Amino acid sequence: MTKIKASCLLITGGASGIGRIMGRMSLERGARQLVIWDINEKGIADTVAELSKLGNVKGYKVDISDHAAVEQAYRATCKECGDVDIVINCAGIVTSNKTFEQQTIKDIERTMAINSIAPMVVALQALPDMKRRNHGHICNIASAAGMLSNPKMSVYAASKWAVIGWSDSVRIELKEARSKVRFTTVAPYYINTGMFDGVRSRFFPILDPERTSRKILNAIERNRDFRGIPFSFHFIRACQALLPTSWFDVILGRWIGIYSTMDHFTGRKK
Repeated sequence: MTKIKASCLLITGGASGIGRIMGRMSLERGARQLVIWDINEKGIADTVAELSKLGNVKGYKVDISDHAAVEQAYRATCKECGDVDIVINCAGIVTSNKTFEQQTIKDIERTMAINSIAPMVVALQALPDMKRRNHGHICNIASAAGMLSNPKMSVYAASKWAVIGWSDSVRIELKEARSKVRFTTVAPYYINTGMFDGVRSRFFPILDPERTSRKILNAIERNRDFRGIPFSFHFIRACQALLPTSWFDVILGRWIGIYSTMDHFTGRKK
């Protein structure tokens, strides 16, 4: 079992949303050091000021789409905070609810860089040392959209499909190598953090950030390979396996309303 208590946790996107909440909860569970990476300097400062009341917190401004910056920040993290025991790749973006032909190359590249490539680059920094120590855990926050095609979020869905495929592949590699380093892949539904403001979901409720953060940390501590949130997410997966595509499109997509969830998306206000 992975222990958060007495561990050093690194959370990307840790100055807002569930990243910030998981940081707080980690300190409440006895983490010896919380390390926050984020692009928002004010958010970092506010988060460090707030969470330092609970334990040791260090913040770094890092653009995770900049590979050199990630490498430099990881070296600084290890030098100043010690070995990293747990990495949570939480940072992510969604740019719009445009259909695919309305997307720009810039938005495609930015989405893939932050949502797909950056978690891999972060893991490349942490994994070799974790394997050397035969200790560590990397948790990758993907999305239900990474296993469920949805209109008006094609690029975001593509980026999360990539994360799930990569993350689970590395999990198998580690298992076959008999390593004690663990990978956990998390696929949550929409979470009420502001990132998906405007989304409307008739059948499946928008997730509460506090409960979702707690479930993710529990999944890490229990060494879960994969965690879909909420559990009813697995009902959708079962329907995908059992129903012809045309039936799924009508029953889940149209009648239950999954395919219209992004129609009124506005996203987090700047």
